[in-house]
Amino acid sequence: MGISIASVSAPTQHRDRRWPRRVYGAGSEPDPRFTFANERTFLAWIRTGLGFLAAGVAIAAVAGWTDRLGLEIRLASAVLVICGLACGIGAFRRWMANERAMRLNEPLPSSPLLLVVTAIVVGVGIVALIIVGFG
Repeated sequence: MGISIASVSAPTQHRDRRWPRRVYGAGSEPDPRFTFANERTFLAWIRTGLGFLAAGVAIAAVAGWTDRLGLEIRLASAVLVICGLACGIGAFRRWMANERAMRLNEPLPSSPLLLVVTAIVVGVGIVALIIVGFG
């Protein structure tokens, strides 16, 4: 018994449905180890953002227990929450830029988010020292 030509299906074209197309539609597949490293970095930024969000909410909650929800406490809380949001958004943008650069065999881009987050952490730390020292 032979196999009829009708029973053998022609190879189908696999359509890449991954998102975002701006990333996956460019260049060629990089070494999976680099892609996984990029994903781990993304997740580290997400964890950092969650830490900022938790700190901002915790400061407001604890200050609310003591009826000392003054302007400086609200400001510190808001800055930390905004920093957490910026980390989340920046993490995704940074992941996309790095993944695209790897696919196009280009140098990895730098990120101004590193300097911004560092400055905010130092600023909030200084304000906390002032509040604790003079409060």
